[in-house]
This record gives sequence, C-alpha cells and structure tokens, in this order.
Amino acid sequence: MPVFSLPNAYGIGSFGKEAYKFIDYIKEMGASFWQMLPLNETSFGNSPYQSFSSESISPYYISLEILYSEGLITKKDLNAQKRSEKLVDYGDLYYNRLPLLKKAFLKFDKENEDFKAFVKKKSFLSYALFMAIKDSKNGASFDVWEEELKHRDKKALDKFYKKNKEAVLFRQWLQFTALTQYTMLKGYANSVGIKIIGDIPLYTSYDSVDVWENPSLYKLDENLVPKKVAGVPPDYFSKDGQLWGNPVYDYEEHKKSGFIWWKNRIKKALSLYDIVRIDHFRGLDRFYEIPYGEKTAKKGEWVQVPYKELFSSLKTVIGKDRIIAEDLGVLDDGVYNLLSYTGFPGMCVLSFAFDSEKDNKYLPENIKENSVCYTGTHDNDTLVSLLSSLTAWDMNNFLTGVKESLARFKKKSKLNSIDKLADKIIELGFMCKADTFIIPFSDITKKGTDYRINEPSTDKPQNWSVRFTRFDFKKKYVKKYKKLAEKFGR
Repeated sequence: MPVFSLPNAYGIGSFGKEAYKFIDYIKEMGASFWQMLPLNETSFGNSPYQSFSSESISPYYISLEILYSEGLITKKDLNAQKRSEKLVDYGDLYYNRLPLLKKAFLKFDKENEDFKAFVKKKSFLSYALFMAIKDSKNGASFDVWEEELKHRDKKALDKFYKKNKEAVLFRQWLQFTALTQYTMLKGYANSVGIKIIGDIPLYTSYDSVDVWENPSLYKLDENLVPKKVAGVPPDYFSKDGQLWGNPVYDYEEHKKSGFIWWKNRIKKALSLYDIVRIDHFRGLDRFYEIPYGEKTAKKGEWVQVPYKELFSSLKTVIGKDRIIAEDLGVLDDGVYNLLSYTGFPGMCVLSFAFDSEKDNKYLPENIKENSVCYTGTHDNDTLVSLLSSLTAWDMNNFLTGVKESLARFKKKSKLNSIDKLADKIIELGFMCKADTFIIPFSDITKKGTDYRINEPSTDKPQNWSVRFTRFDFKKKYVKKYKKLAEKFGR
C-alpha cells in the first residue's frame, strides 16, 4: 500500500489517522508487515523513483489534520483542501498544498527545542538549500542555474543563504514535520507488531541534490552533463527497453571514497524503515548504461560493478535480515552470485509463474525459503485484471499451471471463475516456502486495472496516482485473510 494511495479527504494519503486505521486493519487481518513505495519527494512525472533527493520525504504526506490539531492551520484552511477525485492530482497539490504548508510554517514556533536541534545538526540543509534555489528559479533544473550556483561556489551559496534563510528554513521545516509525523506512525506500527518495509531506488534523479552535491560520483562531463544514463535493454515489458534517464554511478570514484555515499544512504534508509527493499538490485552486479541523448534504450552496454568491494564496505551498516533484493527481470549468473554473496532474499512473483515451464522459479512449489513471494508488484497489473486479459491459450496454460501447483500441495479446487482462480493463486502464496508473502492491497480487494499503480514506459495519468477509499476496508477481507494466515501458519 503506497502512502499516496491511503484513503484521505484531502487528495492524497498522509501520515494521519487513515494510516493508523490501515495499520489496525492489517494487524487484525494477521499481517506483520506493511510494504510502502519510496517516501521520496517526487519530481516531474510523479514517480517516487525519480526524486529531487534520495533522502527527503514528500511534504504532501504531512497530515493536514495533525497541523490543524496543532493550531498551525484553520478549519477553513482544512476544508478548502478537501478533494474527491479518484486519482492524486499532483499539479493541484503543487499549487495549493505548498502555499498552505508555508502558512503553517509561519505560525510554527521556531524556538521549538526539537526543531532547533534539527536545524543545529544541519539536517537536510543541502537539500533545503537546493530546493530553495530551485524555488527561486521557478523549478528550473540545476544545470541551467548560474555557473557559481550550479558548481556550488561557496561564496555564492553563502550569499544566497543569507538572503533566503527563511526559504531554506521552510524546506528544513517540511522535512522535520514529515519525519516527525512518520516516526510517530512507524512507532505505532511497531508497537502493535507491524514492521515497515521501505523501498529505495537504485539510482538518483539527475536534477537532484545528490548529483548537485556529489557530481564526481556520477559519469558527468565538466559541464555536469551526463555522459551515460541508466535503463534496461528491450525485454518482456518493452520492445525498446526502458530509458530511465538517471545518471549512472562512477564506481571508481565511489571506491576511492570507501563507498561512503552508499554507506550513508543505506544507514539512513535502515533508520527510517525496519526492512529495506533495494530496487533494481541486479544493477549492483552489472548496470546497463546508454549514451546520453539516445531516444530509446536499444543502444547500450553492460558495465560491471565492483560489488565485492561495495558490499564488503557495507557490512558494517547492513544486516542481511533487513534487506530484500528486487531481483526481477532478465537475470544471469552474475546476479545469482551477488545474491549468494550477500545472502539477501530475492523476490518471487506469482503473476509470472504459470507459463507452462516446469522449471519456472516463481512456481509456488519451486520457491525457496530465503525469498519474498508476491502476487504482483507495483509495476504489474492487478491479479484480477491480468487474468481477465489473458488470451484463451495463455489462460489454458495458466489454469493448468495453477491446478498442477495445487495438486503438488495436495489441494483441489474448481477454478470456474476469475475470482476463484485469483483466490487460489493467493492461497498458493500462503502455502509456498517463502519466509514472507506480500499481497498488494489491490489484490486483497480484487480490484481491476484501474488500480494498477504503474505501467512501465508509459506516462498514463493513473501512474503513481491510485487512491483507495475507506469503503475498501471491508470486514470480510479481515476474516478471510486472518483465516488463511492461521491455516497456513503465517
């Protein structure tokens, strides 16, 4: 369940009361984990995998109701933010939410001891400075700023800070407030036995404080223009591959610094979440780089990562029981060797299992204990929609595969409807050996394609914008999944 998808009267999910209700709901269901998408503040395109900062939390997740309870906004302010749209409208949030948050900041007591300590530690200072400069330039990318700001000339930065201290402080306050509200929410989740699984993107965005502050760690030219960008070659998802556009890392430079940037990033992620899923984990064995300026990902090459040196240095901050490796896609021996070297559990997706191939590693009977099983991920269609869209040939293969898997677990069932077939696929997830089984909320509630979170390589308005309502929290799902959890010992 992405935070943005939580029920909310104000246009986007938040760290407020509906999040607490969700925790109570899944706890009653028998769950012990809540997996989120990255909490990052999003940039253009609204993807949480493209952010202005790899560490910032989206200010849109700040609960307005909590701000109201603290006297920082009025009832009139609160009511003016009410929205009933089915999808998150990020444009509306940008033009209407941020001004309200600035109003709350002006009322906030800057002498608050916790906030003073936050500022004194220079928490999120580089991020706040970066965003304040962006705000002063109507959101322009850092590569078109004046040369001295673009290249972080100390005198120019000091001058900007002195003239715009309040704007920088506002951006720090947003992070202080978001982090405070999230920490309280996570504390509540942990207190009732729910652990939070977070997600960190492998790459950072080009127009980000990460690149601006550490240009030497990326393959950029002297004008800070990327030489190579990230993506994946043509595959099942896309005939042109996926051209993500993120600048790729210069691992020789990372090695010189003892991988300190990676250490700090992982350490901060583990302080935020109980367990961290590393997106596109295969990119830490080899990554696919494409010359900057290409229109598709067809022309690229694989580059080896010094993963033994990297993970040897990360051993001081990583516990293997706190990492999930997103190892989906076309894999090779290098990725398998990396998984073996780290000991991290990989992912198995049941939506990919039933293709008539007996050695398919995602078949429930083939799934190993040191793995995390999913019905689908945020990039997959919902289970019900996937089944509804299958051709007669594919459906026959799928049905045959599900029946054979059920037989191996000594289970029989009449699979005479999409609904029953989806139920049995979920049951197979409960039955498999994977240490952890995670079900997207859209599959628990049997939603159709309107509730697909993201369709890769598209810019559909629905991407990263799906919202649930409080009416989706039906009691029947609690009873059903609690019974399954008890029956199969999860």
